[in-house]
Amino acid sequence: MYVTAVGAGAAGVAAARPPSAVAVGPQSYPSNRHSGASKAFCVDVSVLLPHWHGLRIVGCGLQSRCKAQGQKCVWNNPFVTKLAAGFVRRRRRDVIVASSSNGRDGTVGAETRAKALRRLLASPGLHQGPACYDALSAKLVEMAGFSFSFMSGFAVSTVRLAAPDAGLISYGEMVEQGGCITAAVSIPVIGDGDTGYGNALNVKRTVKGYIQAGFAGILLEDQVTPKACGHTPGRQVIPREEAVTKIRAAIDARNESGSDIVIVARTDARQAVSLNEALWRVRAFADAGADVLFIDALASVEEMSSFCRVAPRVPKMANMLEGGGKTPILSPFQLEELGFKIVAYPLSLLGVSIHAMQDALAAIKSGRLPPPSDLPSFDTMKEIVGYPEYYKEEERYATNVSMPPRTSDSDGRERVTLVPDQVLGPQDINSVREQQLRESVEDAGMRVAEVMDSLSPDGMRKSFAGMWSRTLCVKITGRDGIVKLNVSIPAGFLEGLSKTIPAVAGLDLRLMLEKAEFNLRGNSESGQTLADFTDPAGDRIEVILT
Repeated sequence: MYVTAVGAGAAGVAAARPPSAVAVGPQSYPSNRHSGASKAFCVDVSVLLPHWHGLRIVGCGLQSRCKAQGQKCVWNNPFVTKLAAGFVRRRRRDVIVASSSNGRDGTVGAETRAKALRRLLASPGLHQGPACYDALSAKLVEMAGFSFSFMSGFAVSTVRLAAPDAGLISYGEMVEQGGCITAAVSIPVIGDGDTGYGNALNVKRTVKGYIQAGFAGILLEDQVTPKACGHTPGRQVIPREEAVTKIRAAIDARNESGSDIVIVARTDARQAVSLNEALWRVRAFADAGADVLFIDALASVEEMSSFCRVAPRVPKMANMLEGGGKTPILSPFQLEELGFKIVAYPLSLLGVSIHAMQDALAAIKSGRLPPPSDLPSFDTMKEIVGYPEYYKEEERYATNVSMPPRTSDSDGRERVTLVPDQVLGPQDINSVREQQLRESVEDAGMRVAEVMDSLSPDGMRKSFAGMWSRTLCVKITGRDGIVKLNVSIPAGFLEGLSKTIPAVAGLDLRLMLEKAEFNLRGNSESGQTLADFTDPAGDRIEVILT
């Protein structure tokens, strides 16, 4: 058996299969190119070997040899072949677990996101959607190679309000957050619409708002208002008829908008009432036209299996609540075997983010920094948020006014060199630099001359008459008793001191010196205190004539 290993990178799966073998719906290969069993299988190796992230094994039949013309990469590796065949033999039917494409091959851009999500729901395999809560987390989901994401209401309430998922966050806040998320990615995103924020009419407004925000799907639940996380105690649901009416209203809003948004109908009746009530409701939601069905907080594998047998033609959504929810945590293979089509992981990104921030804050508080292994480089962070693309756009729309050139130091940090508005040639630039240097030297010379003149005996005589030869001791003592400054300076420089010590600037130093000269009358006695006070900062300042 030949096995094809396909990476979930920019080219996606389609680029590695023969064009005629790519199909929407059940996976197929041209029958005239293969012998043996006709059923196809696909195993996501990253589930088995995490360091092979994004690698798929695609085969056709357990005993067949299929090497189609045009195949990009055919790998006849005995270990991988045996690994794939062993997993398929342990299934009652062929297992297809599709690795996600990151949507950067243009397929999503050529269709609406809702259609892209519908195509995903119609394709073979189980599709994983880690939950996002802002634009950055959504972009990281897309960059990791997943085909869709789910905006978690629990996570958005946590990061936006730091409040519990208990109906505190509003429709407007969710729509605003959703708009930022969908604008940052090209993959489909399912938005958490909670209860629709009211009755059937509110549901219609909610659906239309989520369509305008760019969501490919919307999840609506049947809890009473205010709602809460389905895995917490005290759940209550609205009556059956009202719950079904809300789903019909959502479909009407979609039709009125001319949209194809996917309606995901959720019930919390399993914890609020019983499993049988939950099964009745999802069957009624399917009859009303819901596109995807979801029972939150199922309590066992048997309950999950019973759910998947209801309305078998309607895709089912699973919710793997990390960290201790009511639903058993199953592998993608197990979920696909039960009959689920999509699975959301609502807390993975939020949980590890909280933990990482706590560790970083503890490190900073202890006087350290987070270890380099926990921090992406600055260049990596710039790449994630799109600086390279921004610089390209900046150059594309540059006008005649030249943009500041960007250079890098040896440490990799960017520097921006400021240049005049006009465009200068090399000779002009050299001339400008020489002029600037000449002016700076002249200014410096003038300042030095002014200072020297003020310190000269003639200058001192002009300012302080006979006191120019005397020396002053300036002492500054902090409120803790530590001497901050203790210097002796010429009396003529006291004016310069007043410009560097704000508290001294308020003293009439000339008057003090004149009084001291009059009192001394030429006596050489020293030690007279000219000033002794405490400034607003609590420092004691003493000026003593020596």
